[in-house]
Amino acid sequence: MSVWDDLVGQESVVAQLSSAAESDGDLAHAWLFTGPPGSGHITAARAFAAALQCAQAPRGCGHCPSCHQVLQGTHADVEVVRPQGLSFSVADARELVLRAASTPGGGRWRIVLFEEAERAGERAANALLKAIEEPSPRTIWLLCAPSVEDLLVTIRSRCRQAVLRTPPTSAIADHLVQRDGVDRDTAEVVARAAQGHIDRARRLASDPRMRQVRDGVVAVPRRLTGVSPAVAAAETLVDAAKAERDAQTAELDDAEMSALRKALGESEKGRMPRGTAGPLKDLEARQKSRSTRLLRDALDRTLLDLASYYRDVLALQLGAASELVNVDLGPELRTAAGRDRPEDTLRRLDAIMVCRERLDANVNPQLAFEALTLALRTG
Repeated sequence: MSVWDDLVGQESVVAQLSSAAESDGDLAHAWLFTGPPGSGHITAARAFAAALQCAQAPRGCGHCPSCHQVLQGTHADVEVVRPQGLSFSVADARELVLRAASTPGGGRWRIVLFEEAERAGERAANALLKAIEEPSPRTIWLLCAPSVEDLLVTIRSRCRQAVLRTPPTSAIADHLVQRDGVDRDTAEVVARAAQGHIDRARRLASDPRMRQVRDGVVAVPRRLTGVSPAVAAAETLVDAAKAERDAQTAELDDAEMSALRKALGESEKGRMPRGTAGPLKDLEARQKSRSTRLLRDALDRTLLDLASYYRDVLALQLGAASELVNVDLGPELRTAAGRDRPEDTLRRLDAIMVCRERLDANVNPQLAFEALTLALRTG
């Protein structure tokens, strides 16, 4: 067992990071971990942080107290920054710079692990730049983003890069069988459906409801028989994404609000002291931002599942030798491939990408998806 065990199909990156963890002398003080969503770039950063704090040989043993604390998120000298909303503010960035400058309390390094660093806006990124460029002697920054282009050139130029690839389907299936005890047939199906996203493959394997939601998404193309069914399909997709969002936020929002009200001195009758309205409103704003982000994430997964359907149709139309993502829909996909032209399929894939762009531009999800399903219907 080691801290690298959860990195699937990333042998070259593991070799790079394990070698760096052993060489304190020329260790870079800023690292940028990039890779497609689900490839494990955040997992790699966490494993590297554990290896850097590990006091055993070789570093990254996976069983010493330091490794356990880092992997569990409880190590006092490893700060994990996980933006909850749509962006990371400049005020948050300045506070983080001050905390990062402190010396390690008991570990070998003071480590800042910034997940989804691309959410830092330009002003926030500039506030971080000086600390990343000239960190304290025992501070290491680990930044995570989908690609190097997602960060300012001034920041990425000062980081050593660890670039992860999309793991092969076979490697994901093997991982699910060996580490999670998933049966081989299920593991292969969900590994293909997840399209290289390890965490999603694990959730699909363990959550029947999530598999049902995905089955409903890839069933949409056969439901687009007219304008009215297309509009209804759009509503169904958006409602399913909202339900997924609500399931993630309901208990968390209530617990956060209850804890804050108690900390601010809420009375037994539910009355709040004067001067507490500001913190309560700030929390509500953060929760609203997080809710919007989670909805966008759920809608994006829906679009990727839809794209996988038409990707399979296009592969069949062009006679590509690539493996089908939705292999269980083989007969239906072949019928669709024979009925339509490749140009029609490409237009449908373009419509899905346009929908993603509209959501990024804050277009109402219902309207964006109605436009999409109507475009998918006509090709």
